[in-house]
Amino acid sequence: MGKKSKAEKKGKNGKKRDELAVEPHDLASVLVQAARSMRTVLSRNLVESGLYAGQDGVMLALAETDGLTAGALAAKLGVKAPTMTRTIGRMEAQGFLERRPDEEDARLTKVYLTVPGRERLQTIAEAGQHSEKLATRGLTDKQVRTLLKLLRAVDSNLQAARAPD
Repeated sequence: MGKKSKAEKKGKNGKKRDELAVEPHDLASVLVQAARSMRTVLSRNLVESGLYAGQDGVMLALAETDGLTAGALAAKLGVKAPTMTRTIGRMEAQGFLERRPDEEDARLTKVYLTVPGRERLQTIAEAGQHSEKLATRGLTDKQVRTLLKLLRAVDSNLQAARAPD
């Protein structure tokens, strides 16, 4: 047996086998890097519309349930309350959100999408779809469904470990 050529050392997708080999202890770093890469691509796709990283999540959460408190938004998106308060302030200055006193409890302030904010929802959806297409290029529909199922299981395991007893 002779030496393998470069083509023989590569897998079907053209990457070296060593680049495809993943050890179980690599899960955290690979998952974090993939999430960062996805976030970077999504942020680039959103910047033309005047949105910054993280603002899309706020707007999507409000599109689902308009009129949330800053605390509820922070909890829903997994960020700290001061971070959410700064984000809301910035987005309010941009004209995407508005704060109003709660009609039932004047001690509470709730956050609502404005008309310009609602107009950005389509841009957010398109940016997300474009990012997903890039991320799943070369994968079959079945592989994408399996990936989603596995990622949901990983997230569920981590959420359960984080929950107080």
